[in-house]
Amino acid sequence: MVSQSGFRLSRRGLLGAAGGVSAAAALSACGGGGSGGGGGGSDEPIAFWNMPWGNTEFNPMDEEITLAYQPPEGLPPATYQVVQWANFTQTFSSAVASRTGPAVSSGGGTQAFLFEAQGAIAYADDLLESWRGNGLYDDFLPGLIDTMKTENGYAAVPYNLDMRVLWYNKTLLEEAGAEPPTDWQSFLDACEALKKNDVYGYGTAAGAGAYTGGHILVSWMIGNGGGLFNADQQPDCVTPANIEAMEFVLECVAKGYVDPASASYTSDNAQTQWEERRFGMGFDTGGLANNVGGEVGSDLVVGSPLTSPAGSQGMLFFPNNIMMYADTPSQEGSEAFLTYYFQNMSRLWTEKTGIGLPPLRSITETPEFQSDENNVKIIEEYQPIARTWAAPGGNALFQGVTAADATPAMDTFTQSILGGDIEARAALEQLQQGLEDTIGG
Repeated sequence: MVSQSGFRLSRRGLLGAAGGVSAAAALSACGGGGSGGGGGGSDEPIAFWNMPWGNTEFNPMDEEITLAYQPPEGLPPATYQVVQWANFTQTFSSAVASRTGPAVSSGGGTQAFLFEAQGAIAYADDLLESWRGNGLYDDFLPGLIDTMKTENGYAAVPYNLDMRVLWYNKTLLEEAGAEPPTDWQSFLDACEALKKNDVYGYGTAAGAGAYTGGHILVSWMIGNGGGLFNADQQPDCVTPANIEAMEFVLECVAKGYVDPASASYTSDNAQTQWEERRFGMGFDTGGLANNVGGEVGSDLVVGSPLTSPAGSQGMLFFPNNIMMYADTPSQEGSEAFLTYYFQNMSRLWTEKTGIGLPPLRSITETPEFQSDENNVKIIEEYQPIARTWAAPGGNALFQGVTAADATPAMDTFTQSILGGDIEARAALEQLQQGLEDTIGG
């Protein structure tokens, strides 16, 4: 649920911004189901709200694609609006509650599931079924569509992927005489070699606004066959797989492979550590090399997923998505616009506007995408083993996962593990209680 720029949507953040219980009632009043605003015939346009997913070229090009839409006869055209990340939860919740929101939008990666629970989402089942006939359905990368499936229908459509991956500086590894790791033990070996050169092998950040630190802790769990939620979609943190994973991280902390200041680092702080060659390996978004840039950026390489002692692999990822709203001038118009948009959005990637990784196989096969070896490796090696917050019980997102998405419970857990002054079981027990309290609250 998440963009590469690091913004997150929390359960309390969205509902709290709109006034808690009163917001829930207002959202419920928006109606539900997939019928939305009915068929065509409305003079009101389809309002598409999108986020600043990439660099300065992204939104102008995205608007150009949107406004070029020529609707079928009898259906409304589309309009375009940029919603800034600052206060975006309040922007959406207030607009939806007052029935002044969009017909179609992107947003926070778990946003659709919050609104779906309030009856404000128009399900995408009919839209996805229609795509079986034009090739779009089969163009999605494996498993992506299923991450959007709720008990009542598909809450959204996958749009761009925010991945968490292992990076290493090839020059620093060579200077340390270390090989790129392939499993947990060789990761420790590479960290030890880097440490002799006063370089950290487990680069991470968990300070203000830097949520990747917690994402990677959950990634270690997922990679070991664990995770936070069971098949009943309930928190289930204190498991042997999770304990083993956190004991491994605590070993990395105790051996000095993690920068002691990591718990307080912002994303900018971590990027500076990469730029100054203080991080030789670490975990970040798929855009790290481009964000660092320069000579160091060209030295950064995506490593292969690590195999755990259990013989498994996995990393947390965020399938950012586009959703349709029940409050629309035309449900048929919303679906027609999205069909056009997905058929014509490839330029956002081929012209390198900085958006996250694409959801469509056809875009990953273009020469422009294939020219970036790191991105190709992420799609080929990480996307097939990537899992959402819902792991290990499933991969389909649901409202409860927002209890772990940039919440105080996850922040406290991350700080305690990276601080190293706690046992794995105790930290996981605290996280379990925190998730239960958040969901119950």
